[in-house]
Amino acid sequence: MEELKSIQWFPGHMTKTKRQIESQLKLVDAVAVLLDARVPYSSCNPDLRSVINNKPRLVVMNKCDMADPVETKKWLSVFKQNNINAIALDCKSGKGLNAFIPTVKSVLSDRIKAWESKGMTGRTIKVMVVGIPNVGKSSFINRMSKQNRAKVEDRPGVTRGNQWFTIGKGFDLLDTPGVLWPKFDDKSVGEKLAFIGSVKDDVLDTEHLAGRLLEYLRDNYPEPLCARYKLTKDDIQNIEGYEILEKVGRKRGMLISGGEINTERAAITVLDEFRNATLGKLTLDKAEEHQNVRI
Repeated sequence: MEELKSIQWFPGHMTKTKRQIESQLKLVDAVAVLLDARVPYSSCNPDLRSVINNKPRLVVMNKCDMADPVETKKWLSVFKQNNINAIALDCKSGKGLNAFIPTVKSVLSDRIKAWESKGMTGRTIKVMVVGIPNVGKSSFINRMSKQNRAKVEDRPGVTRGNQWFTIGKGFDLLDTPGVLWPKFDDKSVGEKLAFIGSVKDDVLDTEHLAGRLLEYLRDNYPEPLCARYKLTKDDIQNIEGYEILEKVGRKRGMLISGGEINTERAAITVLDEFRNATLGKLTLDKAEEHQNVRI
């Protein structure tokens, strides 16, 4: 997306966060990498691979209740094929949360045996939680700790410092602020991160962004798109996203003086309805396109 290329969206606090993660890795036994189940590939920060290095890790696909369940199942298979421990869960409903601690213990089984052989039975397991902005780290920690201590807002860049949370007997989590990376080599990755709200809307052209999302949905999920906005497949074929956005605005009666369509309002509606799953359970990263995934 052309607009994303010129955005200065890698502020100083993200550089600082990377350094904090590096310095505090020695304090933890494993790393939980939170991904958005709607974009499991695009929401994985490639810079974190080298930072985490050889530390044991697992993947937590959050927001699975908002993703296409068929694709989520495929993604879990892809991770398994690549010897990556992964679970899918949803922090709002609580679905899948019970699998987290057992999965961490499975990842650390050899180390736990080594601790026990040295008489360190019951040693506290410490796990760092990392991920990009707006992927749901604070919501995850709040649900796991059964508290509301981690600040939660539906916008990127809320968590600013590293915090420890106890989530059970002998089990601690270290929360970290979300970290993006300084350059999107793949244009579609930048777009998808903007679709889910990981890049702040106030630095984007929302009408262009909504148009690109509508083009993706036209090509991959035409049925829920047409059903939500009372369109037909003929209405959306062979036209650009901005024209689809105009049709959405007209169908919703979003008109201003002179009968002109309020495309800005229509864009905000489309993005909001995708982000809160009103448009349906949709996945934008297809598992079959990323068979050799790395974390």
